[in-house]
Amino acid sequence: MDFSSVALPPGTFTIGKKFDFEAGHRLPGLPPEHKCSCQHGHSYEVEIILTAPTLEEPGFVTDFGALDPFKGFLDTALDHRNLHEILPFEPTSECLAQFLAGWFIQNLQQKIPGQLVAVLVRERTSSWARFDVEEER
Repeated sequence: MDFSSVALPPGTFTIGKKFDFEAGHRLPGLPPEHKCSCQHGHSYEVEIILTAPTLEEPGFVTDFGALDPFKGFLDTALDHRNLHEILPFEPTSECLAQFLAGWFIQNLQQKIPGQLVAVLVRERTSSWARFDVEEER
């Protein structure tokens, strides 16, 4: 079979990579009767989503190995910590997704090909929060 006749459509390439860490938190801004106002923990899952209009050799948006510094940050700064004690905001999944996007942009974005599109944070498999990065104007 000759595959050279398959026309490649124009478009954008998107990749995602998941990371995980364990952490506890409470949300002191909630009423005392709310279950999340008490100390509890999660097995967090964080997904980084990147896009590019063209691919780098040998055909990557970004080499997944280039994202290792992000995993290093999660492991050293957030893993097995009480998030409400170390972060300067209420550690909801929504705020955590925005914070992680900011860290990524500040510390990793300029060093890799591909553009950060979004960060998704899951506290459990049935719920998630996503922060979408606005395009620079």
